[in-house]
Amino acid sequence: MAHGENAPLNITPGAIRFNTDSMKLEYFRIGMEGGATSSYAGIGTLAAGEWVQITTDSPDIQTGGTRGLTAGGFLQPDNAGSNTINLFNIASTGNASDFGDLTIARYGLAGCSSRVRGLFAGGRNDPPAARYDRIDEVTISSTGAATDYGDLDANQVGPTAFSNSTRGVWAGGYNPAQTDKIQFVTIAIKENAIDFGNLTATRMGAAAFSNGTRGIVAAGQLNPGTRINIIEFITISTQGDAADFGDLTEARRPFGNGGCSNAVRGLIAGGVNNGPANSNVIDYITIATLGNAIDFGDLLEVNSSKSGCASPTRACFAGGQVTPTGTTNSIEYVQIMSTGNAVDFGDIQFRQEAATSLSNGHGGLG
Repeated sequence: MAHGENAPLNITPGAIRFNTDSMKLEYFRIGMEGGATSSYAGIGTLAAGEWVQITTDSPDIQTGGTRGLTAGGFLQPDNAGSNTINLFNIASTGNASDFGDLTIARYGLAGCSSRVRGLFAGGRNDPPAARYDRIDEVTISSTGAATDYGDLDANQVGPTAFSNSTRGVWAGGYNPAQTDKIQFVTIAIKENAIDFGNLTATRMGAAAFSNGTRGIVAAGQLNPGTRINIIEFITISTQGDAADFGDLTEARRPFGNGGCSNAVRGLIAGGVNNGPANSNVIDYITIATLGNAIDFGDLLEVNSSKSGCASPTRACFAGGQVTPTGTTNSIEYVQIMSTGNAVDFGDIQFRQEAATSLSNGHGGLG
């Protein structure tokens, strides 16, 4: 091999490479589960190890800790979308403060982010019963109103989103039926979304997160009466169709992207199951492996549409619908590398469901 490279199935943990797609340095680590670490048997396979981006920045340097932003949502009893962006520090507890406003009030949108820029895309507002293709952007370290970034490839409500430091990816959605499209942008460049590939099944209202290498899409709704437990994944630096990862512990639609992660674990919280009833279940997976989700614990309340964001240690879930006509403004949190039930964090500004959340310290950022 050129330059004395190791064979792909014989990579030594700690090896360094330059990724020409992301233009970043990466190191190779053993997966958290699987692989015979004593002999390095299988090292280099997806199950045993992965390439991880080397970071020289952190949210502690940029913003004094990981910032969580929760944006949009459906307000009751107003029966209309919200343009509010909430701000909170994930390392602390307490109520959210005002960050600014979206360019368009809407719910059922999906957000993703780098350490610098947050993007909010899609959504719907009632009235005027309109769906949008708009992608808004904010600078996470500041406060202020969002500005126009570009467009998705179609007006849609209920996509889900994840990112690494380079790419933002949206998957699924509805207009005028569920779609299996995956599309992406290069976050640092203002541009319209580009086709990436397709999910294994059409869906809206799924949950999503990443570890920087893999993007995960879990659960969702096929049609008005069918929620699914499918988990699938893509490799973010490439383009192509999703592949099967495993299954959740129950089929549900966590409308509001009730998923988030650090670089190791991904969590999926709440949703509407096939009862149909709201769920309080929190599942988790180890992103670098394949397999079915495991029960993590429970939310404080059954909730159909919590929105999730994370730091390297904590996962926060905000807002949502707790009864057919009742919404909440609560924020709950868990410690990602433990298991157990959620704990009260504080409140966002308004009672709302189907918002979206992002952070500048999630698992896709190293």
